[in-house]
Amino acid sequence: MRRAIACALALGLSACTVGPDFVPPKAPSIASWRDPSAHRTRAPVTPQSNPDPAWWQGFHDPVLTRLINRAISGNLDLQQAVLRVVESRQGEVAARAAGLPSVNGSGSYMREQLGLRGLLLSQGTYGQAEALGAPGSPLNTFSPGLGTRAASSIIGALNQFGQPVNLFQYGLNSSWELDLFGRVRRSEEQARASTEAQIEATNDALVMLEGQVAQAYIQLRGAQALTTSQVQNIRVAQEAYDLTRMRQRQGLTTELDVDQATTQLANFQSQLPGYEKQSEQAMNRLSVLVGEPPGTLDATLGRVAPLPKLPAVIGIGIPSTLARRRPDIRQAEAQLHAATANVGVATASFYPDVSLTGSFGLRALDGAYLTNWASSFYSFGPSISLPIFQGGQLTANLRLARAQEAQAALAYRSTVLNALQEVEDALVAYRTDRAARNRIRVAVKSAQTTQYLARDRYSHGLADFIEVLDAQRTLTATRQQLVQADVALSNDVVGLYNALGGGWQEDSADINAPAVATRPPVVPAALDSVAATPPQ
Repeated sequence: MRRAIACALALGLSACTVGPDFVPPKAPSIASWRDPSAHRTRAPVTPQSNPDPAWWQGFHDPVLTRLINRAISGNLDLQQAVLRVVESRQGEVAARAAGLPSVNGSGSYMREQLGLRGLLLSQGTYGQAEALGAPGSPLNTFSPGLGTRAASSIIGALNQFGQPVNLFQYGLNSSWELDLFGRVRRSEEQARASTEAQIEATNDALVMLEGQVAQAYIQLRGAQALTTSQVQNIRVAQEAYDLTRMRQRQGLTTELDVDQATTQLANFQSQLPGYEKQSEQAMNRLSVLVGEPPGTLDATLGRVAPLPKLPAVIGIGIPSTLARRRPDIRQAEAQLHAATANVGVATASFYPDVSLTGSFGLRALDGAYLTNWASSFYSFGPSISLPIFQGGQLTANLRLARAQEAQAALAYRSTVLNALQEVEDALVAYRTDRAARNRIRVAVKSAQTTQYLARDRYSHGLADFIEVLDAQRTLTATRQQLVQADVALSNDVVGLYNALGGGWQEDSADINAPAVATRPPVVPAALDSVAATPPQ
């Protein structure tokens, strides 16, 4: 037995691993970003520094920072992603266990009728025994009654073999696949790569969550700003209405001006509930994102606050670092690794499976002999299984694995290209929306001056009220456009950070993983819990 074990270990040490080895793909080598804002020395966007992993702190808004921290620790979708990592790690443990010896204990009791009496009758054994007791048998001739006594004894013994028997048995069975061609090792490699892919999927979910919280918060502050602006517009419209009513009573204007002022005031008042609806929905969205019922954050977020200030400088790094920073690209690379390892699993199925099997136990017809070493039995030896004809199944599985590997390689390239496009689109959006916001600021100042002059001319009887209405509409529209432009620009910054892939490098450790029962049953599988400890 020692010699057989030594041979098995030698075979295991000299085993080879079939199939292709994974080589990490190279991302496209791009020297710089296309957008002009990334090359201007005085632009807020700079490639000289990498994105800040805690990018939301650049807005200098404590409420936003607290919301993101609460979402990281309490978001339910993120916790589900963490559980998928736990699930994938257990699959890795199961794949590794396939290369370890397995030991099973067994015990049985059976009452058996072997049917020996029928076999003896069919072979004429009973007839031969009865012939010994015949009067003319040699034994009776030699000694009277000797043959009769011998025949009776033999028939009695044969009858004992024909009775049902009790069979008691217990013992141990073991098996160990030597994995000479790497099927188990490739399966374990595939499981590890799948775990890495799931970890990166969790990081990607974390990046998206941080962006969703920031955008919902910006939507809330933007809706509150629009509400405040609309309240101011209503106040100005109310003043215009009061002015026209006073001038109408003094005979300085007509009822038409009063009607026009009434219409403008009612239009402004009708728009106010829409902005309030946006505020309520944004607060509900934020409550769900942090893992709480809607309405939980109303007391905190209901107080009106301005939009968060934009970061003074946004580091975007260079394109060559994007593949290492974006979790979705890292996930695609891990999925390609898993698909490559699966090709090795399919290739190894063409080669023989060599296993060592053995059993040891005790077997007896009487339970009292189950502790007697004379009742022991054992078997030990290698076995080999060589696939010869499987109806094309093995070839089809290998072709399927190669097609999946090619698909994963294309998916990686597509993910990289989409990531580059997202960054370029975000840079374009930030540059153009920033320029538009600056022009709208100039328009607001001009509209304020126009509205002041129009009201002054109307109050002195130098202009019609229609001139005041036009000026007021222009000022209202440009104010709303300015708030919407600030909201769009803030969202552009969030979208740019999301496209750059920041926000997971340090915060993934703050996720509260849900408690999962990990204790195995007590006995008899206590040793299995030792072998099933997941790798860290």
